[in-house]
Amino acid sequence: MRAEPKSSAETVVEVQNLAKHFGSFVAVAGISFAVRRGEIFGFLGPNGAGKSTTIRMLCGLLAPTSGGGRVAGFDIVHEAEKIKTRIGYMSQKFSLYDELTVEENIDFYSGIYRLPRDRKAARKDWVLKMAGLLEHRNALAADLSGGWKQRLALGCAVLHEPSILFLDEPTSGVDPNSRRQFWDLIYELSGNGVTVFVTTHYMEESEYCDRLGVIYRGELIALGTPRELKTAHMQEAVLEIECERPNEAMELVERLPEIKEAALFGRGLHAVARGADAPPAIQAVQSALAGAGFRDAKVESIVPTLEDVFVSLIEARDRAGTPQTEVRR
Repeated sequence: MRAEPKSSAETVVEVQNLAKHFGSFVAVAGISFAVRRGEIFGFLGPNGAGKSTTIRMLCGLLAPTSGGGRVAGFDIVHEAEKIKTRIGYMSQKFSLYDELTVEENIDFYSGIYRLPRDRKAARKDWVLKMAGLLEHRNALAADLSGGWKQRLALGCAVLHEPSILFLDEPTSGVDPNSRRQFWDLIYELSGNGVTVFVTTHYMEESEYCDRLGVIYRGELIALGTPRELKTAHMQEAVLEIECERPNEAMELVERLPEIKEAALFGRGLHAVARGADAPPAIQAVQSALAGAGFRDAKVESIVPTLEDVFVSLIEARDRAGTPQTEVRR
């Protein structure tokens, strides 16, 4: 279990009312947050929520429409070029050269980052070992699997030993085992003092972060540790329902006055009660399912998952236009 960065740690990313408009479309709607040194900060949200747009502004690749921020002490509007020399950035799409070998890609980026000649060999060896690519050093990047490509891209992003690393959907499209191995590399970097800012839409990855910002339709709708988000935003009881015909069961459960909302979860359902008292909701669900002919349905109260929290936040935002909130310790 990772130890959380202390709240007194130095702030290395600070954003104030950051916004980006593309014509009449609001991609990012005036968000504010801060990230501390050595922290793994996750940006969680569905596709199109504004995650990539935000990260590109922080990396100095896209000018904001309004608001501002600082990364590594530099202003994202007026000192973008200085920011680029202090950070590592891994984009959503594989951005290395397929026609080059693993080693040639590393050599190329060593030149891009202007590594001193006496450091190039040592840094290349470190990247190859860190990413587990020693046996693949002569393979063409085009021939690597998705997981190995991501490792190579990560290695090239940290060649110059940046203190802040921005990863935009780094494990999108890779298998679960490769995803977990990639996160082992992230932990290793964070353990060495690197601040990691990572965007994701995978719920299990969110659990690996020290803190999370939940972004939806360009708005930051919640901010806190995974534990804080679960306790602060899920005051109602959460029920797990195992039964046959879950789609039909969901329609039935959602109509019950004791149930606030329900969603498919694996082969069953998760339902949010209208209060913290689980037994009345459990009884209502059991009675409704039995009356509708569902046999051997199992209903029990569970600890909410981040997916429960995420669904609850999104639906609350859609219903009421909930303003940005932050969980404070």
